[in-house]
Amino acid sequence: MAHETFGQDRRVSRRALVKQLGATLGVTVAASRVSFGQAPSAIKRDPPSTVTSPPRDFSPDAPPVSYPDPDVLTIDPMFNRYRVGNTAIHRLWTGGQWCEGPAWCAQGRYLIWSDIPNNRQLRWLEEDGHVSVFRSPSNNSNGNAFDFQGRQLTCEHLTRRVVRYEHDGSVTVIADRYDGKHLNSPNDLATHQDGSIWFTDPAFGEQMYEGVPDAAGGPSNQAGRLRQHAGQPAEVGTLKRELPMNVYRADPSGRVDLVIGEDQLPTPNGIAFSPDFKKLYVVTQGNVAVLELGAGNKVSSHKLFATFTVDGIRCATDGIRVDVDGNLWCASSAGANVGYSGVTIWNPDGALIGRIRLPETCANVTFGGSKRNRLFMAASQSLYAMYVNTQGAAPG
Repeated sequence: MAHETFGQDRRVSRRALVKQLGATLGVTVAASRVSFGQAPSAIKRDPPSTVTSPPRDFSPDAPPVSYPDPDVLTIDPMFNRYRVGNTAIHRLWTGGQWCEGPAWCAQGRYLIWSDIPNNRQLRWLEEDGHVSVFRSPSNNSNGNAFDFQGRQLTCEHLTRRVVRYEHDGSVTVIADRYDGKHLNSPNDLATHQDGSIWFTDPAFGEQMYEGVPDAAGGPSNQAGRLRQHAGQPAEVGTLKRELPMNVYRADPSGRVDLVIGEDQLPTPNGIAFSPDFKKLYVVTQGNVAVLELGAGNKVSSHKLFATFTVDGIRCATDGIRVDVDGNLWCASSAGANVGYSGVTIWNPDGALIGRIRLPETCANVTFGGSKRNRLFMAASQSLYAMYVNTQGAAPG
């Protein structure tokens, strides 16, 4: 009997409680409406970005950024499939002079990149975000990549060569000459599924800031006034430029072939393959050329991929990477045009679909992270990263 009475009392209490809560809530809401009616209207403020004043703070102690990130811009609706709405651009590190050549090591779960003027390679660990010097000196290394066996490949300005770091720590020279003549200063490279390595060879390493000038009489030291030996090892500074700025293919057998001459693509820079290896993309004078890749590694049908002008602003590119859908993610350098440096994203037909704004000129990008779905951006003095809804087509 006592148990039944308790049950009845509990049912009555529930009804009374609901009535009481309803009355209380009504009073509270009414009071709130009066209160809000008396308060001034809230002012909607856009989250800070690279183009606001004051500009967005990318430091570690900066306040969180509102989602979606205001510096990730959709130009064409198709870009929305590659955006992650609840992620942000993060500055992972700063303190370099000119950062280039980011590359992802899948086994070690770390990113390496080159700080060319400081003659070093740096490493960022995914585990805890720690950054340390990886190689110093690095022979003023520029572009880096990892091959299909997980070995690091590096373009060296100072020694005018492409090298591979073996798993036992030894160094193999992939290419340092063509037709018996020394290379200029290999800049960037791409690995092919057949085991070959394709690389560009401009002459940027002839600057003292990023390498060493020619010996007296060479194109970068014609008057012989520059002391090219200053600050260098004894064997460095004895060479003069001997070759045009070409694109080469290093075969697994050791043979080096010229695939694109300077007359076709002046000042070649970044380089990448399409996911099916039927197209080759090469940066030339800040634009991108696309070439058909046929049997016998022959390239043909050279044409301009895109003009790299956005809103009338020149957004010249240096380094490029391709995702699994064939879209090109291109570093953007727009000089003093705030809001246009960073990354431009283009579909396989050469149409601009998205942009990422950074507060610094961006030189190179790569895909990494454990799922290869994180875009790393080497930008002037800093390293940035953000997650995307796609993956890089190539290793490292």
